[in-house]
Amino acid sequence: MGTVIELWVFMLVIACFAFAPLGYFIYMYTMKNGEPFGDTEPHGDSESAVLNITEKLIDKVKALIGKK
Repeated sequence: MGTVIELWVFMLVIACFAFAPLGYFIYMYTMKNGEPFGDTEPHGDSESAVLNITEKLIDKVKALIGKK
C-alpha cells in the first residue's frame, strides 16, 4: 500500500510541473484585461518577410495560370 501512495504523490508532482505553464498562461491572461500577450497588433497589419514572399509567389502562380 505504501508504494501506491508514493506513486500517487510522484504522479501528482509530475502533473503540477506539466500543467504549470497552462496555469501561468491563464493567470497572465486574466491579469491583462483579457489580452494574453499585452498590446499586440491585429492580424495582418504588420509586415513580414514570409508574407511578402508568399504574396509574390501567389502572384507568379496566378500569372502563370492566366497565360495558359
